[in-house]
Amino acid sequence: MAQKRKARELTVTAATQLTPNMRRLTLQGEELASFPEDAAGAYFKLTFPSDDPERPILRTYTVAQYRPEQREIDVDFMLHANPDGTANGVAAPWSLQAEPGDRMSIFGPGPATFINTEADWYLLAADMTALPALTANLDRLPADAKGYVVVEILSDEDKQALPLPDGMTLIWVVNPHPGSDESPLNDAIRELAWLAGQAAVWAACEFKTMKKLRSYFREDRAIEKSHLYISSYWKNGLQEEEHKVVKREDAG
Repeated sequence: MAQKRKARELTVTAATQLTPNMRRLTLQGEELASFPEDAAGAYFKLTFPSDDPERPILRTYTVAQYRPEQREIDVDFMLHANPDGTANGVAAPWSLQAEPGDRMSIFGPGPATFINTEADWYLLAADMTALPALTANLDRLPADAKGYVVVEILSDEDKQALPLPDGMTLIWVVNPHPGSDESPLNDAIRELAWLAGQAAVWAACEFKTMKKLRSYFREDRAIEKSHLYISSYWKNGLQEEEHKVVKREDAG
């Protein structure tokens, strides 16, 4: 299990508010020297204290950027902000309070899962929790790639510059209530004109929306497993440990 491996001890060197609902922390340390060169898009575990010192609370995040020469990674946090400006969970509140000099232990990285680039066109979709992983996938698309990128954000102010090939159309979907029974991301994707040829799909988002999209891609569009990656990164109302149980049950 991850908590039995040796953690990497890192230091916060910068904190940046990318958008109203996305905060970036930069973590640096010599122990990142053994990170793989292509770590962007890989997942890792942040550690937080628990009642049992031998079993810290683990939260899964994506390496937004890795700069080997500087021994540092960027980590982006969707804040799930409440009306009073606070954030839910363990990791997002920590990101709001973290300052340069603060320490953080991490485990990982684990492997990233990238879109199949052997295709005629591409469809990538994400909510804000999966935006760093989506960005890593965009970096791997062929220069002549065509298709769609659909991103669900909490507000218009959460739009970010993305590394898009000229042939990819970017669609922003504003949903101020992520995780509700409404699924604007699903609705926007179903409205897209389906292009000719072999499609490759990469999608990651909240659990309920994931299930709707999975049904659409598998049943309505008959995308084969080799060209379909779809995953839930979170489920509204559940902690990560509870979400993992739901994911296992769903996979079964």
